Amino acid sequence: MTAGQDAHERIQKLLVTGDNRLKQGVDPEKARESWEQALEAAREAGLEDVIRPLVEIRLADLPQPPG
Repeated sequence: MTAGQDAHERIQKLLVTGDNRLKQGVDPEKARESWEQALEAAREAGLEDVIRPLVEIRLADLPQPPG
């Protein structure tokens, strides 16, 4: 498996993990962490432009933390 495939799999796993956490009723901040990790992995792999819109849509749907 190439480094690009590894990065792709890691990013996909992080996106799905965040999605699953949200569906399972886990703290939305845990989902946010997974998606932000996916974005960071995408940045490192040179895929940020492709992944950022997917992450932004997910983050926009999260309830805003109190503050």
